Amino acid sequence: MNGWWRERSVREQRLLLLMTALFVAVMLWLAIVRPLAAALVRARHRQAAAVTALAAVREQATALEALRKSMPTRPTTPIATFVGGQARAAGFSGFHVAAAGDERATITIDAVRPQAFFGWIARLEREQGLVVDSLSARANSDATLAVEARLRVAAS
Repeated sequence: MNGWWRERSVREQRLLLLMTALFVAVMLWLAIVRPLAAALVRARHRQAAAVTALAAVREQATALEALRKSMPTRPTTPIATFVGGQARAAGFSGFHVAAAGDERATITIDAVRPQAFFGWIARLEREQGLVVDSLSARANSDATLAVEARLRVAAS
């Protein structure tokens, strides 16, 4: 190799050195700098996606906590006793409540105004966490309803 190098003129040697230096620089660029720059860009994208996902999770956690705090309180007494007390407090008369365990009850009312009854049911669902399993309503001759509703405590 030394012999070959000495046969070259000074100008050729300088051009060959310049070519070798440029070749090494390009190879370093292709082998080290570009992959590192691409990895850095990917890392920045992953970090931005992670920050966005973290913000979304925190927002959902806050929403879930607010929802949990706004959840209706479960009745502390058996549901039949609770529903009977709520029906009396709402001013209903002529009703009968039958228990089906501590978390289920059936209420039967012979005559009730539709607006009052459905408003009462909606309030029980919203504020007390009761759910209507089934509801049967028949019109009476005097613009009232005869209703039978099966209620249960909502699963928490």
